[in-house]
Amino acid sequence: MQDATQAVRCLTILAQLAGVDLLIQLWPVTLRIGRLVSGFRRGTLSPETMFQFESALQDFLRQAGRLIVQWTVNHLEPDDDLHHEMPRLFLWDGEYYRRRKKSPLRNLNCLFGPIALRRFYYQPLETCGRCLFPLEIQLGIVTGVATPALADTVARMAADLTQRQTLERLRQQGVCWGARTLRKVVAAMAEAMSEHRHQAQVECLLGWLTKAAAGKGPRRFLLSVGRDGVMIPIVNSQKYKEAAAATVSVLDRWGRRLGTVYLGQMPEAQQTSLGDDLTRLLMDVLSRWDGSLPRLVYVTDCGHHPTVYFEEVLSRMINPQRPTEYLPWEWIVDYYHACEYITKLAESVFGPGREAFAWAAKQRRVLKEKPGGVFRVLRSAGALLTIRGLVGNEDLYWKGYLYLRERASKMDYVIYRRLRMPIGSGITEAACKTVFTQRFKQSGMKWTIEGGRPILALRVIALSGVWDQVRQARLKSSPMPQLVTPKPSTHENNKNPLKIAA
Repeated sequence: MQDATQAVRCLTILAQLAGVDLLIQLWPVTLRIGRLVSGFRRGTLSPETMFQFESALQDFLRQAGRLIVQWTVNHLEPDDDLHHEMPRLFLWDGEYYRRRKKSPLRNLNCLFGPIALRRFYYQPLETCGRCLFPLEIQLGIVTGVATPALADTVARMAADLTQRQTLERLRQQGVCWGARTLRKVVAAMAEAMSEHRHQAQVECLLGWLTKAAAGKGPRRFLLSVGRDGVMIPIVNSQKYKEAAAATVSVLDRWGRRLGTVYLGQMPEAQQTSLGDDLTRLLMDVLSRWDGSLPRLVYVTDCGHHPTVYFEEVLSRMINPQRPTEYLPWEWIVDYYHACEYITKLAESVFGPGREAFAWAAKQRRVLKEKPGGVFRVLRSAGALLTIRGLVGNEDLYWKGYLYLRERASKMDYVIYRRLRMPIGSGITEAACKTVFTQRFKQSGMKWTIEGGRPILALRVIALSGVWDQVRQARLKSSPMPQLVTPKPSTHENNKNPLKIAA
């Protein structure tokens, strides 16, 4: 009895704030909720009954939420018989539209399930183009099928889950879409959110730089950059193609990572898009940073694209604070890639086995812990070649030897460790795994370039930790149709009889 009384009070308040017709629609659901609560309290308590109670309550609350949303959005505009209360004209995208009757939008869904929406439509004055629905634009309806909250939820799920998993999750919420509708919503959200990703990442990095600069420690704080490639399966291709990921991290004065933002790119010739995005991000961050310049490090392996990017972009990047100087980027070759070439040297000299393993393990420690470690490794390898000759592949030996010798200036790991600089590209290697492998290389998956781009764009935003900022920026920047008031034609303004309302 007490539960029923509380429910009646709540509905009475709702009727006063909204309307009696909403109360009438909600009354059956409210009664079911009251009976459910009373039945659960009087029944036998067990894990099974608790599960049934929660599941049924969730369904009833979803029904109530759906009815409330549907009633609310349908009462934002007047009824057809009061059409004169609606504006006669709207200006949208440089074109004028005039009012017509209401029409239904039957395939709209919200977080609580499907809802029906009736809204006025406006026809273009001068062309035969598509009609305008101002209410849809003002509510932020995405592709005519999803409210902003549902579209955001769908985009967030699509960044992490497969298409089948996402559709199943939506069905559990009462949203029954097909694959085509899902892809349309995801593509629209990716396009809209990508416009604001860059600015959100810049703000995020500046915040971390401020925190790192204010902290105390023995060394300079760092801005660390890395990029790498990963092979992903592409439709109609016999071989995997190389996608690319990039990371920008801020490390404090103790060498601890404060945060990382991510960039990604589907397979593309020369990886130009990734390079452009990374350069733009770095230049915007450093041009807006007004404190002391952080130590700038570039930690990668020596693949083709990372090497070209350093030689053609980073090494020639102008210091925004001092336009006559270049930025002092320091390239560090990934320690663990260098160790792979030490292993190749060992197997060439000793052949596979215990001796090769022991020598390689010792030289890895020398490379990491001894001053001039790379030269000590090369001298040891050269002496073994003279004394013992080669047991394994000669080409393998010289490949490892030349790799270490040509990049010796970028392998002073003793100094790097003393300055608390990163010596491994683990952040970027992990980015390849989290950005691509976990989502794009699941069992049986194959991708088109166009189909993968929206997922990649959303995944980069989510992993960078800027989803909320990007979402708010997108919602705030959504364009609105402009209300227009007609003006009588005069001799001076015959060609422009419309005037935008103030």
